[in-house]
Amino acid sequence: MLIDYHTHHARCGHAVGSLEEYVRRGIEIGLSQIGLSDHMPLLHVDPAAYYPEMAMPMEELPRYVEEAFALKEKYQGQIDVRVGLEGDYIEGWEKQIESIVRAYPWDYVIGSVHFLGEWDVSDFRQVHHWEGQDVFAVYERYYDAVAKAAATGFYDIMGHLDVIKRFGHRPDAARQAETEALERRALEAVRAAGVAMELNASGLSKPVAEMFPSRRVLATAIEMGIPLTVGSDAHDPMKLSEHLDKARALLHELGVRELATFEKRSRKMIPLTL
Repeated sequence: MLIDYHTHHARCGHAVGSLEEYVRRGIEIGLSQIGLSDHMPLLHVDPAAYYPEMAMPMEELPRYVEEAFALKEKYQGQIDVRVGLEGDYIEGWEKQIESIVRAYPWDYVIGSVHFLGEWDVSDFRQVHHWEGQDVFAVYERYYDAVAKAAATGFYDIMGHLDVIKRFGHRPDAARQAETEALERRALEAVRAAGVAMELNASGLSKPVAEMFPSRRVLATAIEMGIPLTVGSDAHDPMKLSEHLDKARALLHELGVRELATFEKRSRKMIPLTL
C-alpha cells in the first residue's frame, strides 16, 4: 500500500489544483490512500491585514469538508480518500482550534506549529524576523509550542516536527546538546500524548535540503516507539508523493516496517511498502 497523508489545494491560497485533481493524480500514480489535509483558517490574525494567501477563508471550511467527503464516496473502490485538516497550533487559541477540530467528522488532524505569535516561521516572506534573534531562544519557543500542541489531544499526527530549520537557521554547534534536548522533550510529549508523527519529505525541496524531521530526530522517535506516517506536503497535484520513495527508504533503513493510517480518528497500522 502506498499513501500520502499531507496535501494542500487551491483553497489555501498558496497551492494549485482542485481536490479532485489530487484524487485523480493519486489514482494515476498508484496510491492506495490519499489524505486531504488543507490548512485550518487563520484565527489569531486578521486575514485581510496579514500576509495574503496563507490559509483557506473560514467560509470555505464547510465547503472543503463537503467536497472532500463527496470525493471519498465518488472514488470509493479506486482510491481511499481520507479527509483531514492541518490544524495549526497557536498558543492561547486552544478553544477556537478545538471548536474546529470537533465540528467536523475528520479522518485525522495534523498538528503543526507554524506560528510563534504572529510570525509564521515557515513563510519565506517572513524570514526577516530571524534578524537579530537568538536562534536557540527561537528554538526553545518553537519546541515548547510543539510539546504543548501534542498535549492538547486535538491531533492525530504531529506534522513536520522540526520545520523551524526550514531556512537553514540552526543554533550554534556549541549548543548542539541543548538543541537535541529540546527535540527530545518535544518527542517525549508526542509519545506521552499517544499520537503519531509524520516524516514530511518536502524539506528536500526547501533551503534546508533535509526532510522534516531530520534523521537524528526520526531515529529518536523510532527508539521511543512513536508511530509514523508519511506526507509529501504537496501544493501541486503533480508533486503528490514527491520524495516519498526516499522517505520510505529511510524509514526502512531505520527499522520501520509499518505506517500509521487513519479513518474516523482511529489509527490503523499498515505494512511499509518500498
